[in-house]
Amino acid sequence: MRTHYNPKNNPRVIIIQKLYGKFYNEDDDLDFPKHRFKKFIKDIVLGTIERNDLILEELNNKLGDEFVFEKLDKVFQTILKAATYEFMYKPNLSINIIIKEYLNSSNFFLVDSQTKYLNALLDNVGKKLRSNNA
Repeated sequence: MRTHYNPKNNPRVIIIQKLYGKFYNEDDDLDFPKHRFKKFIKDIVLGTIERNDLILEELNNKLGDEFVFEKLDKVFQTILKAATYEFMYKPNLSINIIIKEYLNSSNFFLVDSQTKYLNALLDNVGKKLRSNNA
């Protein structure tokens, strides 16, 4: 069953939109309008942008040589970068919560079959990152 989320209520939808705009549309104007999770949104967006090279390096290391990050859809790339940032720099958040939130947010952008693939990728990356950093 597909659930539609209002982007105004879901902070991770806003995170995905901001990061996509920054990475792929060269949107240099990052403004953060009033939102009850504004601090969280700003932290994830700016942290992901700032640590983009480190995140890409970790993804390439954890996913193996046969996995080519650049061949993924741009929305997939954006979601993976943001989730990887949270896996690495938000240890107080459970892996399962991070994965669930990004999967719920991905319903706004992706079809069900893509969401299942994203679930497998996030689960794989999350477990590998947290097991090494624990």
